[in-house]
Amino acid sequence: MTVLKTHVALNVTNIEKSVTFYQAMFGVAPVKYKTDYAKFDIPNPALNLTLNLATTVQTGGALSHLGVQVESTQEVQASIQRFEEAGLALFTEENTECCYALQDKVWVTDPDGNKWEVFVVKIADIAPEKNVLTTEKPCCA
Repeated sequence: MTVLKTHVALNVTNIEKSVTFYQAMFGVAPVKYKTDYAKFDIPNPALNLTLNLATTVQTGGALSHLGVQVESTQEVQASIQRFEEAGLALFTEENTECCYALQDKVWVTDPDGNKWEVFVVKIADIAPEKNVLTTEKPCCA
């Protein structure tokens, strides 16, 4: 079976600050690091993440946020510890209702304003009676 790896390329305004952030985010060093480019080859989650130096970055744009789903609350706690050790500002949520699921999560924001969450789904569907299209406010925003 072929193993697929997602590729995300982000424009960044400060390569050094962004490398520091993503080292803390994923707990690995870049496999390639130049003055205008960095590449992280992350085994878990399988991700090819590249940072490309740009003169400006429009915060937000069409992107709401990025995230990594983990398998346990302990993994969320390990992320919190890693982020705190790196001095990153973070926001935690325990037993929060998001996307009609019960989750524990931690949020961090990279130097260019991209929001990331590390989360575990504790109960997959807490409102099965609402499994229809609605105009309700989206979650995780």
